[in-house]
Amino acid sequence: MTPRFLPLPARELMTAEQIATRAADFLERMRKRRTVREFSSRAVPRSVIEDCIRAAGTAPSGANMQPWHFVAVSDATVKQQIRAAAEKEEQEFYERRAPPEWLAALAALGTDAKKPFLETASWLIAIFSQPFGAGPDNSRIKHYYATESVGIATGILITALHHAGLSTLTHTPSPMGFLNGMLNRPSTEKPFLLLVAGHAADGAVVPDIHRKPLDEISSFVA
Repeated sequence: MTPRFLPLPARELMTAEQIATRAADFLERMRKRRTVREFSSRAVPRSVIEDCIRAAGTAPSGANMQPWHFVAVSDATVKQQIRAAAEKEEQEFYERRAPPEWLAALAALGTDAKKPFLETASWLIAIFSQPFGAGPDNSRIKHYYATESVGIATGILITALHHAGLSTLTHTPSPMGFLNGMLNRPSTEKPFLLLVAGHAADGAVVPDIHRKPLDEISSFVA
């Protein structure tokens, strides 16, 4: 196959100062992003979630396979079912599966097996990874770097939701296989993450934690 190319879409030509200002402004916006566990039931329009998922779909992926699927859930009954299944797994985790050092690490966050936000928040977005796809003749096609690609798309989704003024929570009950059956996804897909999205509750609080400084998370070779 001969590759086909198009001109790079036009983009704004900025001065070095404008670029620096835009980067600093984005940093300040993202510094306000916090994981929230107390959500309001205030509705979020479906169109907002659709646009944020579209933004996630712009993520780069291995060989442009786009190995992801997003299931956005606002139905109260389905959210209740997801909560019940997730809390069952979480109860097992906290009581039997989690090693002491893991529980000690979680203690500072004040988490437990109860997950009311799975029902309260306006939306749950189940993110699935597709290790394989289907060709025109239903042959199996390997998706390269599926996990890494879905991770990038998820980061963009979280950022898009925050940019829209919403709050999020990344939830990973283990195992998450119950999501396939509840959300009618094939067994070939792997649940990657359950993203809770909506408005933070009035008076919501977050743990008193700190992010690592630049010199601990990066190095530069000039």
